[in-house]
Amino acid sequence: MSIKGSPYARFKRALDLGKLPLVYAAAAELPQLNLDDGLRVLVLMAEQDRARFDRAAVRWVARLGLERRLGIADLRAALAACELLCAHPEEGRAVLARLMRH
Repeated sequence: MSIKGSPYARFKRALDLGKLPLVYAAAAELPQLNLDDGLRVLVLMAEQDRARFDRAAVRWVARLGLERRLGIADLRAALAACELLCAHPEEGRAVLARLMRH
């Protein structure tokens, strides 16, 4: 481990800074992101990288459905909440966080 910390610590610092290029670089060093961290990245992408956001949102929702065994109605709500992230990030994130606890 370097003096700057573990790859996950660097990733968390990048997330806290909210600098998406740093987040991408730090995430590339990790084997996988958990759903919570993935949601934080998705929120940043909605704000800073709309070109890549749609595909990332679909992948994140698919993973949410598989890991939490959600049905179609919940997945539809998750996709709608992802669309909401772009205009109203706090509301969209709240819906997605609620679905993650489901």
